[in-house]
Amino acid sequence: MKFITDNQIFLYAFAIVAGGVTGLLITDISNLLSPLISPLIAMLLYVMFTQIPFLTLRNILSETKFILALLVTNFIFVPLLVWILIIIFPLPAAILLGVCLVLLTPCIDYVIPFTKLGKGDENLVLASTPLLFIIQILLLPVYLTIFIGREITNVVSIGPFVEAFLLLIVLPLAAAVVTQLAAKKTKAGKLLIKTAGKLPEFLMAAVLFTVVAAQIGKVYDDFNLILSVVPVYIFYLIITPFISKFTASSFKLTPAAGRSLAFSAGTRNSLVVLPLALALPGEWAVIASAVIVTQTITELIGELFYIKLIPKLIK
Repeated sequence: MKFITDNQIFLYAFAIVAGGVTGLLITDISNLLSPLISPLIAMLLYVMFTQIPFLTLRNILSETKFILALLVTNFIFVPLLVWILIIIFPLPAAILLGVCLVLLTPCIDYVIPFTKLGKGDENLVLASTPLLFIIQILLLPVYLTIFIGREITNVVSIGPFVEAFLLLIVLPLAAAVVTQLAAKKTKAGKLLIKTAGKLPEFLMAAVLFTVVAAQIGKVYDDFNLILSVVPVYIFYLIITPFISKFTASSFKLTPAAGRSLAFSAGTRNSLVVLPLALALPGEWAVIASAVIVTQTITELIGELFYIKLIPKLIK
């Protein structure tokens, strides 16, 4: 397992490439794989939540400076950066919606292993995931209204957001808590915790393969439109580490906490907001989901640089 953990970035890269090839060669596979995306994400979050040290969660959340820096970066500085980027790169409404959905929502899943690879404190990120998700769900409708306009309320329904929160966060989180309570009293619970700890890398690879294979056809069909968002994503990946370094310095965070902040700011919630995009009506769903998948691919390439450069940037 140590070999898989140490080389998980290559496992993820292989999953993306394999998913892309599969999706392009088997054109009808999207109908088969799309319904599997949300259940796989829920399973991934469950095994990750089982590894959160809830018994020491109070100690982790007592890191007030980190939590404040995390909230300021993700919900003040990042939205300002996104606002500037969409002014510099004007986009059609459906593409803009996809960009805002993905860039305004901080990641709560594969940011954790990447933080560890980048010499950050993954426990801080683990502990903050429920808080990050609750706040982004509350603020996302507000941001969409500000960035796109009130007419977006006619396109985006609150229903998919509530459903995603309940099925992708509340249910896995509750199951993880029950599992940990069982692990304190039963051997079966301990075995389940131990087994779950071996699964995140494989489930992450499965999620990436499924998402890319199911959505790559949409990216290919709308390639000219999708190409217009790549510069936005690249500039985002370049700028956010420096914003994080500034914030980490302002809040006097430790280097490990500063790196954790940088990974949280740079890594977005593509896998969780994808079901929201797929729930949009008609052509909006096709374009927005393709935009989100493009962000996933761009971001994962960027993570290869992040795990090498962020430890050097935030010393």
